[in-house]
Amino acid sequence: MNLITLCKMTDQATFPAPEHDHNVCIHRAISVAEQLCLTRGVQLTPIRHKILELIWNSHKAVKAYDLLDQIRPVNDAAKPSTVYRALDFLLEQGLIHRVESLNAFVGCHCSGTQHDQLLLICTACHTVQERAAPSVLNALSKELGDAGFVPQRKTIEIHGLCKTCHPATNTAEEQAIQ
Repeated sequence: MNLITLCKMTDQATFPAPEHDHNVCIHRAISVAEQLCLTRGVQLTPIRHKILELIWNSHKAVKAYDLLDQIRPVNDAAKPSTVYRALDFLLEQGLIHRVESLNAFVGCHCSGTQHDQLLLICTACHTVQERAAPSVLNALSKELGDAGFVPQRKTIEIHGLCKTCHPATNTAEEQAIQ
């Protein structure tokens, strides 16, 4: 799967089903990361690889100290600086996003391209969905242009309930099935 296809998929992305197999996401993310690092002449070291894998282990934002706890069984010499250096690298390469409101990190579905972000954060199951949302981000760009404001980066984080966790959504779907 190429990067363009992966990026276009985020336009129709949905929150993963509870039974979703994260191994597919992990494999895809690692494959894209390896391809990008090779192209850019940078190294996806074993610690960076493992941190990326741990981030993609679910679609929930993960905090740096939680990553440290998860990596210690594999690398008992790991320290906070080890994890933060790996996170900095992954951020610089566009392989992950920082979820500012949670002080946590989530995998990027559109790695390898500079892009604005719309992150939907479920307050019940803590899943984070990245959306391309071109109409929303284009409207925001127009507003910023009208204001004469030049953003350095744009990230919109919206907290709410995903389709799985929102009872009204589930009830409407159940009625439609019957």
